[in-house]
Amino acid sequence: MTVKYYAILTNQGAARLANATMLGSKLNLTQMAVGDANGVLPTPDPAQTKLINQKRIAPLNLLSVDPNNQSQIIAEQIIPENEGGFWIREIGLYDDEGVLIAVANCPETYKPQLQEGSGRTQTIRMILVVTNTEAITLKIDPSVVLATRKYVDDKISEHEQSRRHPDASLTAKGFVQLSSATNSTSEALAATPKAVKAAYDLANGKYTAQDATTARKGLVQLSSATNSTSEALAATPKAVKAAYDLANGKYTAQDATTARKGLVQLSSATNSTSETQAATPKAVKAAYDLANAKYTAQDATTAQKGIVQLSSATNSTSETLAATSKAVKVVMDETNKKAP
Repeated sequence: MTVKYYAILTNQGAARLANATMLGSKLNLTQMAVGDANGVLPTPDPAQTKLINQKRIAPLNLLSVDPNNQSQIIAEQIIPENEGGFWIREIGLYDDEGVLIAVANCPETYKPQLQEGSGRTQTIRMILVVTNTEAITLKIDPSVVLATRKYVDDKISEHEQSRRHPDASLTAKGFVQLSSATNSTSEALAATPKAVKAAYDLANGKYTAQDATTARKGLVQLSSATNSTSEALAATPKAVKAAYDLANGKYTAQDATTARKGLVQLSSATNSTSETQAATPKAVKAAYDLANAKYTAQDATTAQKGIVQLSSATNSTSETLAATSKAVKVVMDETNKKAP
């Protein structure tokens, strides 16, 4: 039987496919057109550069390699129910540069419009035999196409049969099993509301916290007051900052001098003449030790200088004591009384 309906590569399409195969590049098939061929069933001609009488052109909805025949490309387009009013007898397949790559005829079918009283979604499919399917880009823009029910069913079936259902973990999203256990240490299960409630009720029943005091730990209420004398509240950072800012603003300390009180810097030097620094205990000790080591005083005698004890006696014959002014005055007074 003679084949009546078929698809062929145009001369331009065959040349572009051969060039893509030779250069290792890709041929991007992007659009499909339909026409009525002016009312006569056409015979596909490889010399065609356009359809005989094009009625519609739009992006492809599906472009894939036939799973049953790896040398066949399946191109598919869906005409929505709100478009129509024309017969379909010819189909054209275009690349991303607007070149007619393949042309086909098909059984005559009328695509009605809704206002005609009949509306339907029409699927147009072209099956094209090529020598190298790897030279054709099988990519569809999902933002401008519709999906057939079969396509959706196939994808759902493919997903269900795949193993792309990873379990959830601490580092990745995924499927998780629920658990109502309250004593589990699992990191791969998710707690149910029942488990959460059981844990909450248990914790709530054991809640024995008491207020904190200066003598024990416990619950404490925060306060931002800066004039409170409470010993049962805890100051917030806001209160601490307010007190700090207030103290910092009133800080007027000045350096000490010999005439006024103030801040003073310590010094351990023993040879300083500064009147703005204060000696440390270390400096005082060093000076004391030095003085103590040089202390060589001895008692005074009639033959040497030294330390002497004072005496107010007027009848002493000591040669190691020194008379006080009082003793001298007493003697002077007695002498004056005896003078003629």
